[in-house]
Amino acid sequence: MFEGTFTALVTPFHHGVVDEAAFARLIEDQIAAGVTGIVPVGTTGESPTLDHPEHRRVIELAVQAARGRCKVIAGTGSNATSEAIDLTTEAARLGADAALLVAPYYNKPSQEGLFRHFKKIAGATNLPLILYSIPARCGIEIGVETCLRLAQACPNIVAIKEAGGTVERVSALRATLPGAFDILSGDDSMTLPFISAGGVGVISVASNLIPAQVCALVDAALHGRFDEARRLHANLYPLFKDLFIEPNPVPIKHALALAGKMSAEVRLPLCEMSKENAARLEATLRKLTLL
Repeated sequence: MFEGTFTALVTPFHHGVVDEAAFARLIEDQIAAGVTGIVPVGTTGESPTLDHPEHRRVIELAVQAARGRCKVIAGTGSNATSEAIDLTTEAARLGADAALLVAPYYNKPSQEGLFRHFKKIAGATNLPLILYSIPARCGIEIGVETCLRLAQACPNIVAIKEAGGTVERVSALRATLPGAFDILSGDDSMTLPFISAGGVGVISVASNLIPAQVCALVDAALHGRFDEARRLHANLYPLFKDLFIEPNPVPIKHALALAGKMSAEVRLPLCEMSKENAARLEATLRKLTLL
């Protein structure tokens, strides 16, 4: 259901306001490059600093711009179950194809609490739901057994975005979960090894800038052309790493600005890149002839 390349879209800003025209152009670039889907208002979309009307508007814009040409997976997770339900049901009303639900952050629930949280959301919608485990940001991991319980209890929980950073974790998920339950990489630099261990694609930051290249890497890996996939991975690896030398999405927005796609503007508490890191990223982009 969710095999392929999905772009975790940035949310462009101009003087503090969502830049709707730049957002629409970004989505057109993604579709022209052949991405499977787009993911508005996730971490890369700066969802923590969007108010609720903005959150809804960005989802609406994504659905309108996509016009059914690719899947739209709306980020609707929260550390409050009631808020996640409201955002998810609103995403369904706006026409999203699925929702991405990050693990509750800051309040650090138990695995039983996680199970009840996601089960409650799943019971409130018919949308396909993708779990999102990213312990470095949330302070907790969605346990493998919890994923299995959710897959068994909730027919519309059908996939996970895995950003724990280890192939062992993907192997454990693949060995435990039903075969139809999709595992997506949440880290560009881990996409190739994750697919080799049973993943089916990526929710990518880098594809905001290089959608065609990320699609080519994923396609080669999924079709067993691993020599080609390794070459693509090796070429792009320096960029994958440099896009995280400062907090996401600061570097990818800086790169998009250098490419003339939009402003590099982010919202506090995020801020612009340091001069040293900006120079490093620009050098990498020039080496890859992306500028």
